[in-house]
Amino acid sequence: MTEQIRRVLVRSLYDITLEQVPAPVPGDDELLIRTTVVGVCGSDTHAAAGHHPFVDLPYRPGHEAVGIVAAAGNGAEDFVPGDRVIIEPNLYCGRCPQCRSGRYNICQELKVFGCQTPGAMTDLFTIPADRVHRVPDGMTDIEAALVEPLATPVHAVAKAGDLTGRTVVVLGAGPIGLLVLAAARHAGAAKIAVTDLLPGKRDRALRLGADRALPADATDLADQAHAALGGPADVVFDCVAREQSIAQATDLVTKGGTIIVVGVGAAGTTPVRLDLVQDREIRIEGTLMYTGDDYRTAMSLISSGAIDTAEIVTATYPLEDAAKAFAASVDPEQVKVLVTVDGP
Repeated sequence: MTEQIRRVLVRSLYDITLEQVPAPVPGDDELLIRTTVVGVCGSDTHAAAGHHPFVDLPYRPGHEAVGIVAAAGNGAEDFVPGDRVIIEPNLYCGRCPQCRSGRYNICQELKVFGCQTPGAMTDLFTIPADRVHRVPDGMTDIEAALVEPLATPVHAVAKAGDLTGRTVVVLGAGPIGLLVLAAARHAGAAKIAVTDLLPGKRDRALRLGADRALPADATDLADQAHAALGGPADVVFDCVAREQSIAQATDLVTKGGTIIVVGVGAAGTTPVRLDLVQDREIRIEGTLMYTGDDYRTAMSLISSGAIDTAEIVTATYPLEDAAKAFAASVDPEQVKVLVTVDGP
């Protein structure tokens, strides 16, 4: 086994380097995994810029990871070297009321692999075996790298309830917004409008199945959306999570409708029109990450061909160019940027 490995260290968006560290050894119930592909998430770039409310600098990224089992510790023998796997990065306690009820995605002591702990943007890493899923036969590593990003929209769509025949607005056509579009369509939404500031992203949303794609800064956005949907939306997914977007969501949603906050909001206060929330009986609900069921649904969706990988994955970089991968991810014209790893 290699004695030294490479691992990405992020001190800031402009200070991203490779550090040399000893190769890890799997403990009991752990797997040693050799990374093949890992995604750069929006939360990664927010953290690198110092804007993420729950990730401190410096940090060692990589939570959207695909790899190959290199070794299994005692108690992890269900996996064998050579197994292709994806990780589910929520590290939960298993003891709190949320965990005991099956909602471990909101564990009271939740840590996220690659956010609060060193992640998979490295040659080798260890992780508890119960945080790992086998990659389905026939799924490529590039497709498998989209399971984690898709699981969050799958969970968000499930939080909204039955979407069959309902109308939806998705605010933001970044990677999460586009995957919410796909998940909502799969869940039976009748009409979906997507908003974004950039024409290129609006065009991409249309190619991926949106009924309408509207400029997010339009002064008559609500009127345009209502015209496209035949009235106010039953559900609005806010994948931007800023003051302007939550205000738009309140204007766009119907009386008795639901707003699902998917994006990571900025720290601090965000004004919300509580008079409208109260008067219109609007439900505003947050959504965090996913559970194993969401992962399995995401894998099924990708295996079915419902996700156009070529439209979502817009750039790849080798591990040694991780700084370039982060720089590309900040480019608003990019969707999903991946880092590929070819061990030392």
